[in-house]
Amino acid sequence: MKNKLFAIALMAVAAITILAAPILDGGDGIKNSGEAQTTTASVTTSDTSSATTTSDEAVTTTASQSDEPTVTTTTTEAETESATTTTTTSQTTTEATTTTTPEATTTTTTTTAKKPVTTTTTTKKPQEPVQNDAPSGTPVAEHGQLSVKGANIVDQSGNKFQLIGMSTHGLGWFPKAVSKQSFKVFRDDWNCNAMRLAMYIEESWGGSESLYLAQPETNYQLVTKGVDACIDLGMYVIVDWHVLNPGDPTTHTKESKEFFGKIAKEYGDYPNIIYEICNEPNGNVSWSKIKTYADEVIAEIRKYDSDAVIICGTPTWSQDIDKAKNDRLSDKNTVYALHFYANTHTDWLRDRLTQCYNAGLPVLVSEFGTCDASGNGGFNKDQTKKWLSLLDSYSIGYFNWSFCDKGETASAFKSGTDLSNIKAGTDQLTESGKLIRELFLKRDA
Repeated sequence: MKNKLFAIALMAVAAITILAAPILDGGDGIKNSGEAQTTTASVTTSDTSSATTTSDEAVTTTASQSDEPTVTTTTTEAETESATTTTTTSQTTTEATTTTTPEATTTTTTTTAKKPVTTTTTTKKPQEPVQNDAPSGTPVAEHGQLSVKGANIVDQSGNKFQLIGMSTHGLGWFPKAVSKQSFKVFRDDWNCNAMRLAMYIEESWGGSESLYLAQPETNYQLVTKGVDACIDLGMYVIVDWHVLNPGDPTTHTKESKEFFGKIAKEYGDYPNIIYEICNEPNGNVSWSKIKTYADEVIAEIRKYDSDAVIICGTPTWSQDIDKAKNDRLSDKNTVYALHFYANTHTDWLRDRLTQCYNAGLPVLVSEFGTCDASGNGGFNKDQTKKWLSLLDSYSIGYFNWSFCDKGETASAFKSGTDLSNIKAGTDQLTESGKLIRELFLKRDA
């Protein structure tokens, strides 16, 4: 019995020595203090493999992992404020109980952590910088990216800028007109800073079905050839979805979105490009219906091109700009198309333009002719001059119809002219062509 008691006594002494050793020694990187403290932490998490607790007192830390994280911490009042536990961020539910004794206050906190919540943030791809590699001295090199300010188009410096140029006839019928050499003549000999590429989508003329919906790839290539030529020449270029037929642009909303999305994706980084999303809505189509169409197509363009100017046609062959005056599109870089033919549309339409311009509506004459609205007959020099004088006074741009050799009054070139290689001067020009060149050259550059 004595031996057993002696053995027990020795074991007790050994146990006391072992337990007291950390306090007496202050080793293992744990700082001694005058008052012993024990912290026990059990940390489990699916994302973190360790937990760290720092204090001025003796600390014991236990860590384990499980699928359902649970954190239990017991802390005495004497624990230092520098103690820190690092875990992954997750949603938690915490319950706390506090027990006070004469020696110390003990707070037990139990935190049950739910599985981490995943948050997905979608960041819009930043717009690529505009590529202005236009040759020195050209319109685009000097004026850069255009935008809309108030009732006018302005250049990169915020100055009013007039787009002045020629519109092709239907590209599918006059493919030779898509010519860098000819565009250069318009730039250098006519004082043009832009070209308009008119792409019919449904009309048939002379038995030819050379239209976008009939031959989309052929016509798309003609458009891109024209755009590329203008980029090389430092000119601005309007890509025109020519909806003379069917009149209601919503008839082909899907095709229009596909076409303009493709163009914008390819050329959206260039300051040259301007989009005309519906040429001449007609057939009593309402402005509200045009707006619905425009909102969809503009949204598609803006996916790839955030800052180009967009032209939206207005009812009655783009004459009813007043319908848009108090009911504008939400896109702030959009202008509204006005079309006139000098012998048909006279003071009454000029008065409408003045009222809308004074109300702050941004307008662009993306098509005009020197004759009757039919394009044939009624050549009217005086009314043409009145129109261009008014437009110049407001710094509103305009594009003449048309760069072709079709046998009609509105054509700028005589029948049989090689449209792929037009010459400077007036030898190849019709009366309409001579007048337009003369008026263009009288303008300031």
